[in-house]
Amino acid sequence: MPVGTVAASAKYRSVNDPAQQAHKKFLLIDTPGHGKLRHHALSNITDTKNLRGIIFVVDAANLSAGDEGVRQAAEYLHDTLLLLQKRLTNNKSSKAPKEIHVLIAANKMDLFTALPAAIVKSTLEKEIGKVRTSKSKGLLDSGIGTGDAVDMEESDDWLGEIGSTQFKFEQLAEFNISVDVAGGSVVAEDHANAQKWWNWIGDRL
Repeated sequence: MPVGTVAASAKYRSVNDPAQQAHKKFLLIDTPGHGKLRHHALSNITDTKNLRGIIFVVDAANLSAGDEGVRQAAEYLHDTLLLLQKRLTNNKSSKAPKEIHVLIAANKMDLFTALPAAIVKSTLEKEIGKVRTSKSKGLLDSGIGTGDAVDMEESDDWLGEIGSTQFKFEQLAEFNISVDVAGGSVVAEDHANAQKWWNWIGDRL
């Protein structure tokens, strides 16, 4: 971690504690985003025992409504969040799984065409809602629930609040998933343009 970023686990330590002088280490696994390789990424989050958080990087300059970029990002994010949600819905233990933190890192904020983080959030929520509806319709068209409406309360493929007309990231709180959106840029001479991301990482350690 860069100098100036403090891990959450260090806030109770004395300033004279030698551990304060050491950089906090963590394992960061970079996974592919290409459509044909996404199964490798999803396989890395099936075991969440040692998982501290997920950073989902999106191109904030390529998320205009109706663009192919926002559709692909929303589909990938939908599948990632649904996989995390199934930890709770498929949980057979009386103990709920630990909370998983997800950061949507809106990259390329140094570009004039980049959308603000708040717009990135609302745009992805709207697009994920479309993906959710499309996948639900796909279940109906495939013949599941023939003769009856699909009981969404029994379906584990509906992301977020059952039956909701609009998707919001806040709906995932009931599944022990918290989602934050923060802007930044990986292209910088110092860590200033990515400091919000580093702070988020520090809070997870």
